[in-house]
Amino acid sequence: MPTRAQALMWARQQLEAGESPALDSDIILGHILGCSSASLYAWPEKPLEDNQWQSFQAVIARRHTGEPVAYIVGEQGFWNLTLQTHPSTLIPRPETELLVELVLAKSFADNTQLLDLGTGTGAIALALAGENPSWQVLGVEFNGEAVKLAHTNAKLNNITNARFQQGDWAQDIGEGWHCIVSNPPYIDPQDPHLSQGDVRFEPLSALVAQDSGLADIKIIAQQAIQRLNSDGWLLLEHGYDQGQAVRDILLASGFDQVQTELDYGQRERVTMGKKP
Repeated sequence: MPTRAQALMWARQQLEAGESPALDSDIILGHILGCSSASLYAWPEKPLEDNQWQSFQAVIARRHTGEPVAYIVGEQGFWNLTLQTHPSTLIPRPETELLVELVLAKSFADNTQLLDLGTGTGAIALALAGENPSWQVLGVEFNGEAVKLAHTNAKLNNITNARFQQGDWAQDIGEGWHCIVSNPPYIDPQDPHLSQGDVRFEPLSALVAQDSGLADIKIIAQQAIQRLNSDGWLLLEHGYDQGQAVRDILLASGFDQVQTELDYGQRERVTMGKKP
């Protein structure tokens, strides 16, 4: 049987056409062996057992076809959380942490009521609830399996001030919110990137929206202006080329102080507005 070092070298060769062959190989082998990446390099000459080698080869083959690592290992890091993932939900991405940072920068009061629309794994809701134990956070999600997953992630991360329910955006949600956030579907159905990379394995319902990717954003903006308290904020993640369109939507819906913030790649990523 190959050693850990030999297995990693083989895997990197198999995945060399991907974006991160070394990182993917480390994560997958660590998952198979039930150890950390540091442990892999502490004992590089330790041989794999036959069943471990067979499992590793099978999983690397799945990754070679493009299946996301987060689905293969069943979890993904986000903010300071470890979240279970499932093919029924979008994989939390580092870009979305900007949304969390911008909400925290608003310095809301201790009794803040925050609504996360399209919560998926619960990533945004749980990150914000974890940072502010006095807040009450509600995550709403159309997919029932995702609601169950968000509940599980809350328990796994010992967060008790976030709850989750199934719903169609804020359609059946009452008023009185200090902040509403969302990372909704915003990709145009004709976008060629939908047939490339990891997104091929993610649910289209979490990625695609009609009207050039803006249909759900329009619905959320119209609902949010009715459900927010005065001086409440709406923050939306969107595509890098949608900043102007989303600003126009928020202004047309009645928001003021509308502005767009750049992500870590200096691309327009989150637009926010305040209810007068």
